[in-house]
Amino acid sequence: MNVFLKTEDEIELMRKANLLVGQTLAEVGRHIKPGVSTLQLDKIAEEFIRDNGAIPSFKGCPNPIGKPFPGSICTSVNALVVHGIPNPKCILKDGDIISIDCGTILDGFNGDSCYTFCVGEVKPEVKKLLRTTKEALYKGIEAAQAGHHLGDIGNAVQSHCEAQGYGIVRELAGHGIGRAMHEDPPVFNYGNIGEGMLLKAGMCIAIEPMVTMGDRKVWMLHDHWQIITRDMKPAAHFEHTIAIRNGKADILSSFEEVEKLEGQNI
Repeated sequence: MNVFLKTEDEIELMRKANLLVGQTLAEVGRHIKPGVSTLQLDKIAEEFIRDNGAIPSFKGCPNPIGKPFPGSICTSVNALVVHGIPNPKCILKDGDIISIDCGTILDGFNGDSCYTFCVGEVKPEVKKLLRTTKEALYKGIEAAQAGHHLGDIGNAVQSHCEAQGYGIVRELAGHGIGRAMHEDPPVFNYGNIGEGMLLKAGMCIAIEPMVTMGDRKVWMLHDHWQIITRDMKPAAHFEHTIAIRNGKADILSSFEEVEKLEGQNI
């Protein structure tokens, strides 16, 4: 693996790109309501990102078979786990959940973060899934310290979610991030304490629990992008980009504006 350690100056540039992602998530969140299409949300995000001098990193990004992603954000509704393609026919309705995954390129560095939003009145058991997934993200971040291992992060996420009876998607992972959106190492949401790559100061990674209400098994749809739960039960996805420090992890992205918008934490 080629893991690129970042300097302090590079980390601060990454912070700017990631804070813009947080602002974009909040801007999109202001428009999430029943009757809105996911394509409308995509257009709002792209305009906001470009108006702030950045590029939406997802747009045109190729998958393993070279098929470019058509949107500026991923809009994954209900049973879609990740990579939901914005669509004028996908209209949000009361009780839905939608994961907005967003990436930016600003001054040569990437930002990447995801938040799962409620649409209108959502069932309590679905809100619990979101709350647990978000908690797991922060437990993974707590484990992300120099001298720890990648397995410590995965174990923190896995143990928290599986204790609540939820599934951890195994086919997808977080990742290193920097000048490229996806760098080494992969950051899995499962694992054993003390196993995997040693974490070092200067590593920048995106931690992103992808958690299912039912069985953890997923399908890839025929578009070769969208990933959906096999049992069609809801999935949640939260993501932060962080820098590894000698002390605690430094969260470069932010949910602050989104949480203000919600009025309370999930």
